[in-house]
Amino acid sequence: MIVELGRVGVAELATRFGVTSETIRRDLSELQEQRLARRVHGGAVVFDTTGFEPLLSVREELNTAEKRRIARRAADELPRSGTIMIDSGSTLTRFAEVIPRRQNLRMVTNSIRTVLALADGEWSEIVVLGGRLRINTLAMVDDQTVDQVEQLVADTLFISCDGLSANRGLTTPYREEAALKQAMIQSARRVVVLADYTKFDQDHYARFADWSEIDLLITNTEADAASLAAIESRGPEIALT
Repeated sequence: MIVELGRVGVAELATRFGVTSETIRRDLSELQEQRLARRVHGGAVVFDTTGFEPLLSVREELNTAEKRRIARRAADELPRSGTIMIDSGSTLTRFAEVIPRRQNLRMVTNSIRTVLALADGEWSEIVVLGGRLRINTLAMVDDQTVDQVEQLVADTLFISCDGLSANRGLTTPYREEAALKQAMIQSARRVVVLADYTKFDQDHYARFADWSEIDLLITNTEADAASLAAIESRGPEIALT
């Protein structure tokens, strides 16, 4: 059920299998220990670092409050003017929704959801990167997209990840995603990572950045203190919200 749906809830599982919520929570904890599921508030999501990725519509419903807190804090990092590049992802969609309008900013993104979220603003320009559309993320991700990014210079990049750890840096399940994220980081003068606390200590298949390449990590106060200290010792500033 977790693999098919992307997310399951404790209450629905208890009803379906005719057991108590406490039993389901214990079962989900055992699945997490076996790295078959990952516990989240009220249920669990798939724990698969080999390539499974839930639909964006599923991920947008996960940890919504935490993502909104990060998005509001990230808005403080916008320059007064210049070129802003925004990666794809559910947290970055939340960020695009709360960016103050009527700013003298050029917005660059590969995400359809982000474009729609920005459409009501009076920006100096909105640039949509082209390429092959990935249905799961509703974003353009291929060699053509990378080629376009390599021709640009962004003042600030707002980027996300599927997993992060002190030792491995930032990771994603897909090599194409990793290649694009690497190009985005190389194109930017300043790099800001938006990642909620559930991404911590998760190492996915493709690594796209070391912490030395990141200027600021914005995450939740629920993030593990030891992990935060280890990451901060590797270079980036950390902002908690």
